[in-house]
Amino acid sequence: MRAILATSIAVTCTAALALPLALPAGATAAGPAGTPAAGTSAGTSATGTSHAPQAGRSAPDGRSARAVPPGIPGSTRSLPLRALRTSDRSAAPGAQGLSAHGVAPFSLVGVVWDDPAAELHGHVQVRSRPVGGTGWSGWQDIQAHDDDAPDPHSAERRGGSVRGSTAPLWVGASDAVELRVAPERDGSSRAAARRALPAGMRLELVDPGRDTSQVRAARTGEQPSGEGRPKPPRNSTQTVGSALGSLLGIFRLPALNRPASPGDDFDDDPTPRPTAPTKPRPTTGPRSHIGPRPAIVTRAGWGADEKLRERKFAYTKRVRAAFVHHSATGNNYRCAQAPSVLRGIYRYHVKSSGWRDMGYNFLIDKCGTIYEGRAGGVAKPVMGAHTRGFNGNSMGIAVLGSFENANPSAASVNAVAKLTAWKLGLYGVDPRATTSLVSGGGNRFKKGSRAKLHAISGHRDGFNTQCPGDRLYRKLSTARSTAARLQGR
Repeated sequence: MRAILATSIAVTCTAALALPLALPAGATAAGPAGTPAAGTSAGTSATGTSHAPQAGRSAPDGRSARAVPPGIPGSTRSLPLRALRTSDRSAAPGAQGLSAHGVAPFSLVGVVWDDPAAELHGHVQVRSRPVGGTGWSGWQDIQAHDDDAPDPHSAERRGGSVRGSTAPLWVGASDAVELRVAPERDGSSRAAARRALPAGMRLELVDPGRDTSQVRAARTGEQPSGEGRPKPPRNSTQTVGSALGSLLGIFRLPALNRPASPGDDFDDDPTPRPTAPTKPRPTTGPRSHIGPRPAIVTRAGWGADEKLRERKFAYTKRVRAAFVHHSATGNNYRCAQAPSVLRGIYRYHVKSSGWRDMGYNFLIDKCGTIYEGRAGGVAKPVMGAHTRGFNGNSMGIAVLGSFENANPSAASVNAVAKLTAWKLGLYGVDPRATTSLVSGGGNRFKKGSRAKLHAISGHRDGFNTQCPGDRLYRKLSTARSTAARLQGR
């Protein structure tokens, strides 16, 4: 028995030592690793033509292209918009878009442009054709203003890779697309001139890749099969912590029926940082109010490609508030598709919008499953890009869907309460309390001004936006009271 145990330990240690030792030491101002030049995405030219041969088609040398493997990864294709002909009745003066045509399969769309400071004052609509189908969907609105973004003066924003972008929209597996962007009028009169659209607009078509059995099992908590187990990374873009998480099969952190401590969590970043953030409060003693840690699907569990993001992490000092969002990606997804939706959002945030990683710290699907978002450690104060002006000392939680006219599920609202009861509790925050945050600059609070906010706030509380939608926003009071009860208050 001792020999077997010693052999197992030796194998594990050997695998760990074989991993790259490029450990993160803190925040950097660099853009996402491998971020392409403006107008292009990984494996895609500026004209939107993919460099990689598609499965089932001939390669440039005439040989048959190798079939796409069954697992993740995915791809992004960028198509420049063109002026639409005014003879088209659906085209307003100055409108841009793309006529209907077939493309390589994709599932998520969005529009980006060159200047992140420029706003898109217009109406963005898309329709698509499902793979294997002949009919088209109806026209769907894309939220023109993506208010989830890095702070204006942050290192992430100053990196030079950030672009302006709409919110992404999940359309499901499709192989044809049509897009139109109509500029708004600059005034209320019908004679008012239309506003100019931002320069360099492009349609982003995101293929999130395909789930492995590991990803499917992580969402449900079932025991996965051996197919699709991630391999140790061969480059320094993945940390030792997250690499070991994949290697050892840490795809889902189980729920704990007791107050949880940071030591209970899988740590993406085991190395000390020069400026350590405030440590979470102790989990024992009469003054501790920390809710039980809920089950959390890790980044490995939803299939995040760690080579896409910037390899180092950014931290804030502590977590004083949680901002709740809706992803605005639409409600036409099944819970089993949630990992694919996450991979689509992740790829859109990094490769299309130019952020260092996914903007949200956590995401929740309509079945109430909680997912790890931006990398850096689920118990740590990871700096996100979710509430422009208030990304510091906060965390961002996105509920997958659009809730301006649709109700969020009870399971998703309950998951918000469970997550905040635990994470806010680690930092000694009462979910029913108010807190004070200093604005980093936005359209609601000027840079440097102090804002009094709920510990569980909606995105609209810190920024003038419709997010998280009226229907979800009205549920936040329920989340606050439930979270406080879970903390034992």
